[in-house]
Amino acid sequence: MEEKNIPNEQEAAQENEETAVEINEELIEKAVEAAANSESSDEDDAVSEYNDAASQFAELEEALNEANDKYLRLYAEYDNYRKRTAKEKNETYQNASVKCIEELLPVVDSFERAINADCTDENFKSGMQMIFGQIKDFLSKMNVTEIEALGAEFDPNFHNAIQQQDGTDYAANHVCAVYQKGYMLGDKLVRPAMVAVAV
Repeated sequence: MEEKNIPNEQEAAQENEETAVEINEELIEKAVEAAANSESSDEDDAVSEYNDAASQFAELEEALNEANDKYLRLYAEYDNYRKRTAKEKNETYQNASVKCIEELLPVVDSFERAINADCTDENFKSGMQMIFGQIKDFLSKMNVTEIEALGAEFDPNFHNAIQQQDGTDYAANHVCAVYQKGYMLGDKLVRPAMVAVAV
């Protein structure tokens, strides 16, 4: 009886061992499959995260480019506005100066005629010349210059011809007489010279 039990126990042990090996192999296969599925899932998650990050980056880059474009446009508009206002301010100042000088020129003309007139009182004439010198200094400081007219070729931009004269010592189309002096303020015409032109 004891002899019969020994082979049965050996067979049972062998069966148990075979079963354990089969179970172990099944567990290993399941673990490998799970690991493969896990790696595949991790790769999918990583690809998904990368795509999300790339999409966010693209959106941020587009927003940055749009903001940069708006900034450049705003800067250009401001720069144009600054230049335009500076130009307008300069033109306003120059126009006001031209108007002021234009109103002063008849006084200058009167002073010149007074100085050239005959006067027996030398002290009075000397005083008038001193005052006229101050006016000329003021005009010089304001960058007011007299237009060269007598003997110059007639230029309609600077000369206002009111008469033509024959038989003069001047060449044709040249100014032969000045009736009223013309003046410039910098490169801006204040008043053209009133002249006669030789023919």
